[in-house]
Amino acid sequence: MVQSTRAGAEFGFALVGIIIAVNVFKFPFFEFGSRYAAAQGESLIDGYRRLGKVPLWLYFLVIILSMFFVSAAVVFVTAGFMDNLFGISDHWPALRLLPSFLVLAICFGILYFGKFSTLTEIIKVVGVILLLSTLIAFVLTLFHGRAPMIEGFIQPSLFSDKSIFFIIALMGWMPTALDLSTWNSLWTLEKMKDPNNAPSFKQIISEFNWGYWIT
Repeated sequence: MVQSTRAGAEFGFALVGIIIAVNVFKFPFFEFGSRYAAAQGESLIDGYRRLGKVPLWLYFLVIILSMFFVSAAVVFVTAGFMDNLFGISDHWPALRLLPSFLVLAICFGILYFGKFSTLTEIIKVVGVILLLSTLIAFVLTLFHGRAPMIEGFIQPSLFSDKSIFFIIALMGWMPTALDLSTWNSLWTLEKMKDPNNAPSFKQIISEFNWGYWIT
């Protein structure tokens, strides 16, 4: 979310083609997570284990090296949005980390009390809200044009060293890192455990496709 917002602010629509291409390229990798779990009844992590210890340990190292930084970044950004919306720091300036603790507490409460089913419904609602708000913002931009240029702002070149590194990072997080395809397979397995509403193979793939492309 942060990278895409920055990309739009600095480059306008110049990176749209790159973003679309990256999402198309990554689609088979994420789709395979759902497909494998639905077909085999096990996660991609179990599949890595079948290949031997080396792939499993490599995946473990990738997750360990990234999970703390990614989790901290997501919590910090979300807390920033919450703080900006509700003005928490304005009321309690001494408690600068309070928004972050609130975000973690809300997530813990959803997972502990509501479990998977509640989380699924919340994500659907949030996904629809984000989709609609993004479409509205896009349409308004087309009608009203670009915002006035801030005095002194110099649009960076796409081919500068700084821009290239930023574009590489943007591509890595669009829509997210490839190693998270394992999470997708775990998510699919949880859905399949529901005795009252277990989805079929076709439903699993269809729901993934819908969720992937609107995200």
